[in-house]
Amino acid sequence: MPQKEKDDRDEPCESADLLEKEKASKPVGKAETLHNSTVTPSSNHSPPQSRSKLCLLIPAIVVVAFICTMESATLKDRFVVLKQWPNIPSVVPAIRQNNGYLMVSCNGGLNQMRTGICDMVAIARFLNVTLIFPELDNTSYWHDQSTFEDIFDTDYFIGSLADEIRILKELPSEEKRRLESQPLTSMEPILFPNMSYYYNTILPQIQKHKVLHFLKADARIANNGPPEEFQKTRCRACYEALRFTPHIEEVGRKIVRRLKQKGPFLVIHLRYEMDMLSFTGCTLGLSHDEIVEVMTLRKSYPWWKSIADPRKKRKAGLCPLMPDEIALGLQALGIDRNIQIYIASGEIYGGEARIAKLAEAFPNMVRKETLLDSSDLSQFQNHSNAMAALDYIVAVESDIFVPTFGGNMAYAVEGHRRYLGFRRTITVDRKLLVSLIDQYKIGKRSWSEFCFIMKAAHAGNRMGKPKERLKIPDQPFKEDYFYSNPLECLAHSPTSPLS
Repeated sequence: MPQKEKDDRDEPCESADLLEKEKASKPVGKAETLHNSTVTPSSNHSPPQSRSKLCLLIPAIVVVAFICTMESATLKDRFVVLKQWPNIPSVVPAIRQNNGYLMVSCNGGLNQMRTGICDMVAIARFLNVTLIFPELDNTSYWHDQSTFEDIFDTDYFIGSLADEIRILKELPSEEKRRLESQPLTSMEPILFPNMSYYYNTILPQIQKHKVLHFLKADARIANNGPPEEFQKTRCRACYEALRFTPHIEEVGRKIVRRLKQKGPFLVIHLRYEMDMLSFTGCTLGLSHDEIVEVMTLRKSYPWWKSIADPRKKRKAGLCPLMPDEIALGLQALGIDRNIQIYIASGEIYGGEARIAKLAEAFPNMVRKETLLDSSDLSQFQNHSNAMAALDYIVAVESDIFVPTFGGNMAYAVEGHRRYLGFRRTITVDRKLLVSLIDQYKIGKRSWSEFCFIMKAAHAGNRMGKPKERLKIPDQPFKEDYFYSNPLECLAHSPTSPLS
């Protein structure tokens, strides 16, 4: 980088630390109220014997009224009124019958599978079917052979959802025997359907075959449109029931404790990994040999679509930010250079040399490999899902979270942080940032202009504050992802009655 650039950036951007700036505006948690009924005598002229009986009855009536009130509140959680879609039962009781069994093979990385599992929980509940433990993807790029029980706390998962859905670790023996004489019916549900598809198409299949196997779980329900109670079931599954094994949680919390002991910390989800560069075809900044290696990997996945010119993709903001690009972006936003930076990612393509400028800009940079003892880390080697789980725990608990590219972990962490009280998440405008960097490097923008434009562009909806979820009915792929902004579950969302 030219000396001029470095000298310009020695002058700090005129802004308080983003971490300190918003402490006072942090929203409070969810509030709950309980309304109790009271009973009063209707007459003061009863005979003494009647009045004495009445005196004995009043406490009993009050107790019965209180119990009825509590039962009514409980039943509200167990019976769901669906009003928004045609051809759907008006009342759907939880666990009143068993229409069959749903088996699921998840696809993708940890967070892609995680959100898919939560969708399957909601679908199983509303179809009154029994969910069998989902099978994790062992064939993806990472070739992780972990099972559901290796990653998630299975007993907690079953118990915490027991009032809504029946979940079994495996099919009952009679169903296994029946499948020995007839083939298992498997299918891929369509992408982003509403629930009428499941009631009109999927439920009859389950009732007919008793067991149905979904080959994929990601994006198999609409982002927008499902009834509020359905959306809340997705949230309950994702943010309360589906937690990691006690051991993974323990190691993740150990990382968080060691970071917090030294003060605030920021997590960068740095998606500058070989598989992501290959998937996107973003090869700018790579050497000739690296480009050959990345594109060779891409050719081994023929279902990945053809790619556009890498320069055009970068200009459109469709490439993962390079480490030096996110360094300039954070500096322009006024992030304190002394804050701890935790890098949440797999192996950075290009190694230490590729993140040298980021490390120079923010010298307190750490990773799980530098924070954990070798004995802690060794048991997670070659288990990408468990490694990703550690990063997920740390990212959710960070003071600031910064994803450098869209994707399942970025969306999942952003949504989880919203659910926990709109914790600070900076969703960088990649298109704007790379444009400003290019202008700054050729002298078209001064450093102060760079800072001013970046702060102005990110002051509103790019800081994790409440906002409406984008809805594009005819293009669900372009909508805001439900799990990045689970609006119906947020106490202080723009549409919430608690706002």
